[in-house]
Amino acid sequence: MIIRKKENWLRMLFIWRGSVLPQILFRLLLLLLISVLVVYCRGSFFNYKIQLNPGPFTLFGIALAIFFGFRNNVSYERFWEGRKLWGSLLNTTRSLSRQVQVLTGSKEGNQFVDLMISFTYALKHQLRHTDATADISRISGSALAIQLKSSIYKPAMLVREMGSWIRELKLQGKLDSIQVASLDQNLNELSNILGGCERIASTPIPYTYKVLLHRTVYIYCFLLPFGFVDSLGWMMPIIVVFIAYTFVALEAVADELEDPFGLEPNDLALNSLCSMIENTLLELTDRETIKPAPEKNYILD
Repeated sequence: MIIRKKENWLRMLFIWRGSVLPQILFRLLLLLLISVLVVYCRGSFFNYKIQLNPGPFTLFGIALAIFFGFRNNVSYERFWEGRKLWGSLLNTTRSLSRQVQVLTGSKEGNQFVDLMISFTYALKHQLRHTDATADISRISGSALAIQLKSSIYKPAMLVREMGSWIRELKLQGKLDSIQVASLDQNLNELSNILGGCERIASTPIPYTYKVLLHRTVYIYCFLLPFGFVDSLGWMMPIIVVFIAYTFVALEAVADELEDPFGLEPNDLALNSLCSMIENTLLELTDRETIKPAPEKNYILD
């Protein structure tokens, strides 16, 4: 995720890192080359004049912009829902840590807090399709990491481990039924957060919808030079590339935001979020905090 301080309006025009321009630059250059060729040939190929009226392009461009508005709203809604789920994860783990520390004491409560931290990292790794074994081993010990190594849904298994921990204290008489019910309510919230993240990660925007928009954008952009060659002349390539930049960049941004848990520059900073949750839980249990994990695309300056 990219976070930068507020830039001067002029400097914003030339920012490279954090924009989608590097991804679409080749496509824009290809369109520029085609536009220059169209101007040079005056819209004719093999002595055949391709006459397109600019009027329909204007009307269709407005319709396409509205269509893109819906597309980007859908993608941003997925991004923002993912961020809210991780914010809820922070609040829920803090609440559980406080409850456990107050009800059981620091020594026994630390084991439960470590399970919550392991759950956080396991969720990140599941969403990014990476291996959580090293993080679980660092936080909760190698025995649990080996036990969960073959598990597909490690976060769900860790919620079960937390439930088993609560059950053991209930059998030992250290927790009563009301306290267990209160803790179990927050465990259910962890399961809801897990399910919400899995729903976003496993249910992309329908593929046919994406293909339709993709084809429409590129057909529109590659036909633009023929519609404006007579009226704009040699200024046409610049105008066409600028229009294409708007539409193609919007499509690229929407594709990035569609999966908010990935490794694209504008995706959520899950490494930083995991480190923040770990440190806040370590502070609540009076333990030494760790150095935050580096985030590849976390830009502050």
